[in-house]
Amino acid sequence: MRRTEALKIITKVLRQPVDDVPAADLIYGRPLAHIESPTPDAPQPWAVQVDVLALKIAAQLPLAEDAEQSPLDRAEDAKRRRDLGGELAALQQGHTDLTSAPWYPARPGDLVHVHYEAGGQMAAFGETYLVAAGAHGFLSMQLLCHTLPEETEFADGMVGCFTVDDDPDPLMQLWFEAGPHRLTIVRDGRPVHIGGVR
Repeated sequence: MRRTEALKIITKVLRQPVDDVPAADLIYGRPLAHIESPTPDAPQPWAVQVDVLALKIAAQLPLAEDAEQSPLDRAEDAKRRRDLGGELAALQQGHTDLTSAPWYPARPGDLVHVHYEAGGQMAAFGETYLVAAGAHGFLSMQLLCHTLPEETEFADGMVGCFTVDDDPDPLMQLWFEAGPHRLTIVRDGRPVHIGGVR
């Protein structure tokens, strides 16, 4: 479960923990009976806004296991479980996460860096792409540089695999396959998306 979904659930439960009570905007730290007749050594009562308390709780929760997965990996996991609804939901959520980002869509001049973790005998490495105007009205994404040693086996097939020419959405394949947690996107010298930040 994503942290945003956890936050919605926590907020809903805190606002109305029992169905037949009115929804609340504040949470009181102690029962009202204790507030009416406090003892000298009792902790002082407190009140907090529901949304603030929900955010505090959600921030303390560990990230879900799927937070470090690409949308395509989540869809593949659902497919292995024969969960068609889960597969479609993972793909739709991946699309929504990209297209609802405040920096979306990509613009000419954006720098996109993708980080690959070490795996097997391959060391961790990164690639940096430049988004540029395409020849036919769309956008292209060109490989600027990478840190994979040239002598690495299969380096030719791996490096630059997300290069695209004249694509209406050059980030889509990279977002779905590598995953947002591996991407850092810089616009006008400022990071607008930092993957892997907890």
